[in-house]
Amino acid sequence: MDSNPKVQPTVLPRDLAPRAALTLGPVLLGCLVVPMAMSGTAAALPRIAAELGGGGGALQWVVTGYFLAASCLMLVAGALADRHGRRRVFAAGAGLYALSTFGAALAPQILALDVARTLSGAGAAGVMAGGGAVLAGAFEGPARTRAFALVGTAVGVGLAFGPTLGGWLVTALGWRAMFAAFGAAGLLLVGGAAFMTESRAARPAPFDLPGAAAFVLGAAGLMYGTNQAATYGWSSPRVLGWFGAGLLLLALFAAHQRRTAHPLLDLGLLRGGPFTGWLLAALTAALGTAGVLVHLPAYLQGAGRLSAGEAGAVLLALTLPVLAVPPLAGRLVNGGSSPRLLILLGLGLVAAGNAWLTVPAPDSGAALLTGPLLCVGAGNGLAAALVDAQAMAHVPPGRVGMAAGLLNTVRGGANTLVLAVFGAALIGLMAPAVGGREVAGRVAAGDLGDGPREALAGAYTAAWQSLLWAVAGLTAAAAVAVHLLTRPRTGPAGERAAT
Repeated sequence: MDSNPKVQPTVLPRDLAPRAALTLGPVLLGCLVVPMAMSGTAAALPRIAAELGGGGGALQWVVTGYFLAASCLMLVAGALADRHGRRRVFAAGAGLYALSTFGAALAPQILALDVARTLSGAGAAGVMAGGGAVLAGAFEGPARTRAFALVGTAVGVGLAFGPTLGGWLVTALGWRAMFAAFGAAGLLLVGGAAFMTESRAARPAPFDLPGAAAFVLGAAGLMYGTNQAATYGWSSPRVLGWFGAGLLLLALFAAHQRRTAHPLLDLGLLRGGPFTGWLLAALTAALGTAGVLVHLPAYLQGAGRLSAGEAGAVLLALTLPVLAVPPLAGRLVNGGSSPRLLILLGLGLVAAGNAWLTVPAPDSGAALLTGPLLCVGAGNGLAAALVDAQAMAHVPPGRVGMAAGLLNTVRGGANTLVLAVFGAALIGLMAPAVGGREVAGRVAAGDLGDGPREALAGAYTAAWQSLLWAVAGLTAAAAVAVHLLTRPRTGPAGERAAT
C-alpha cells in the first residue's frame, strides 16, 4: 500500500462533504488567530508597561506565558481529543481562549494579565491540537492535502502578520482593544465548533495523568530555562537548574511511557520512519526560519540604520511566500509530485537562504536582501503545506489527536527554543567584543546607543553571520535526514503505518 496521501481514495462519502466543508472554516480561523496572538502581543508591551507597571520579568511573561502554555499543553490536548472527542476539545479550548483573552483586556494589574495570558495559551493548545485532529478525521486523500495546505497558509500568515496587526490595533485603539479583538475571534471559534464533525478513537484508553504531568512540567522547565539564558548566560545556576530539571522530567516521562499500558505518547511513532521524518521537518523549518523572522528586523535597524517601517517592508519578502506557496504545494502533491522531493527542496531553500543572508552588508538595500529572504520564505511555505498532511498519513486513525498535538508541540516548542537560543547565542558571541552581556543585550535588540557605532555594528554583524552559517549547516544536514527517514516503508509494517 502506498503511504502517500495523494493516492488514497477520494475525500469523503458525498453526504458528509458539506459537513466537512463547515469543519474547515473554524479550524482555519483558529490557525490564523492563535499564532497571530502569539507573535502580535509584543507590540503592546510598552503600552502595558506604561499603564500597569511591573518589572521586566512580569512584562515578559505576557508573551512567554502564552508561548509556554500553548507549547507544553498541545500534546495533552491532542490525547484528550482522541479520548473525549476532537470537536469537544476544540470547542473547550476556544471557550477558554475567548474568556481568558477578554480577561486580559480587563486586567487591573500585571499579575492578573499574566494569569489571563497563560490561560489563553492553554486554550490555544486545545484549538490547535483539536483542530488538527478534527481535520485529520474529517478529510482523506487529496482533500486532506488541500486542507492542511490551507492550514499551513493560515498559521504562516498569523505568525508573519501578527506584529503588524497587533501594532496597528495598539496604536489605533489601545492594548486592551487588541485583546478584546482576539477574544471576539475566540467567540467565533466557539460558534463555529457547532458545525464541525465529531470524532474520537474507537476504543478510548484511560488518560495517562502521571505522564501528562511529567511531560508538561518537563517541557516547561526546559523552555523556561532556555528562555532565561539570554539574561543570565548558559552557565548560570538558575538556567542550569531549570534546564536540568526539565530534562530529568522528560527522561522520566519517556521511561513511564515505555512501561504504562495506556501511554500519553506512542513512542513507537518516534522510532525512525516517515512520521519521525515529517516531525523532524517541522522542527527544521522552525530552526531555519524563526531566528531570521524575529531577529533580522532588529539587526537591520541597529547595524543597518533602517527605520522600523523600512525593516518591516524588507521582511515582506520573507512573509509573502507563505500566502502563495502552500496552495501551490498542495496542487503539486495532488498532481503527482513527490512530497519527499518537495520537502527536500523546501528545507534546502531555507538552508541556502540563511547562507545567502551572510553576503549582503548591514546597510544593503532591499534588492540585495530580497533573494535570500524569498528563499527562506518559500522553503518555509513548502514545509507549512506538506508536514501535517504527510505526517498524518502514517498515523492510525485512533491516534490522530495525539499526533496533531505532538506536531504542534514540536512546532511551537521549536519556535520558542530557537528564539531563545538564537538570542542568547547572539549576546554570547558579542559580549567579549562589546564589553559585557548587558551591552550585548542592548545591541541585539537593535540599540547601538552612543557608543563606538562602527565597532558595535561590526561585532553585531560577525555574530549574526556566524549564527546564520550554523543555522544553514544544521538545516542542510537535517534536510538530508528528513529525506532518508521519509522513504516509503515496504512490507506489513509499512502498510500498518500508512493506515
